[in-house]
Amino acid sequence: MWELEGHLQHYAWGSETAIPDFLGRSSDGEPWAEAWFGAHPLAPSILATGQPLDAAISADPRRMLGDGVSRAFGDRLPYLLKVIAPERPLSLQVHPDREHAAESFAAETAAGLPLDSPLRNYRDDNHKPEMLVALTLFTALCGFRTPRRAAAILEGLGTDLTDRLHHLLLTSPTAHGMRAAFRTLVSASMRPGTEAVAEVVEACRVRYEAGNSPSPRIDHTVLLLAEHHPGDPGVVAALLLNPVTLQPGEAMFVPAGTLHAYLQGVGLEIMAASDNVLRAGLTPKKVDADEMLQCVSVAAAPPLRVAPEHQNETTVAYYAPVDDFELSLTHLADPPGTFRGQHLIPGTGPRTLLGLDGEMLVQTDAGRHVLTAGKSLFVPASAGSLRAGGAGRFVQASVP
Repeated sequence: MWELEGHLQHYAWGSETAIPDFLGRSSDGEPWAEAWFGAHPLAPSILATGQPLDAAISADPRRMLGDGVSRAFGDRLPYLLKVIAPERPLSLQVHPDREHAAESFAAETAAGLPLDSPLRNYRDDNHKPEMLVALTLFTALCGFRTPRRAAAILEGLGTDLTDRLHHLLLTSPTAHGMRAAFRTLVSASMRPGTEAVAEVVEACRVRYEAGNSPSPRIDHTVLLLAEHHPGDPGVVAALLLNPVTLQPGEAMFVPAGTLHAYLQGVGLEIMAASDNVLRAGLTPKKVDADEMLQCVSVAAAPPLRVAPEHQNETTVAYYAPVDDFELSLTHLADPPGTFRGQHLIPGTGPRTLLGLDGEMLVQTDAGRHVLTAGKSLFVPASAGSLRAGGAGRFVQASVP
């Protein structure tokens, strides 16, 4: 096993305290948005030896990944584990499927765009389905409402923009109508101006304060988004989407093609090893709504919540419908004086462990480490079975 140092991402929407507190480090006054524990070449974790994890895997893929993972995914770790801490809303975004990502990445590479070019949409050739497990109360927007429900929320706001959207959804209460309404808001050729957006925000404010909103939660979300992104048409797009609240321990799966925006909270993300993000708004980063519209699914669907399933007396698993990743949570409550690895931890192949709280001993036949909050370990496929003891909680990212 190797100790891992996560790669920190200081995006503007991050919390100044949540991730430093989790990692046991002092806040520096900057926003700490994400900590990556994985081998993505743009931001690999670092082994205690100083070697990047992706380089260590490339040097000995059979030992690190195992034959099965190498055959299925090549000589790369197929998943990426993150701690994410939005204090302000993230961008309105979607992730491409594997076929579209591979085609578009190849096209941008053939055009001579460097991987760090601001003109790029695709940083790699992979899809990016993801699952989020809340560590604190976590709020988000995810997926489109039914056209009829969205029309009911738009009804009565009385602005020119919402009247047009309402008419589109009433006359075509289908996916085609929803696509037309969403395109009206975000397409480069049709997106409304700041004054039109401000009119909608004010109408939502009046309705919310009057107490007669058909969805007080979504009106409140519109006001929150407008506070951070005034005049952005993505604020209005929130009226078309499902609001989501996750309690600690609850999980949500976000397939490729699903429009979403994380709002506030602290959570764990497990995803296919990709950094492909197509943004439609609510961000100072690059927005390419027309490219995003090629990938987005407008089919009405509720958020896909994932219920944990017991694997044994100490471990539950959050199963996502993909082959790239699996996430499990182990909760140990051994009495004092029994700090030894007696509990078998389910799983095989390359595994990444991340301590959430407490103090635990994890071991294989080849070695042992103490795991505490914010500490991470990479367990190669060759290590075999894993056992743990102590008192606390840790998560394990692995391949199904």
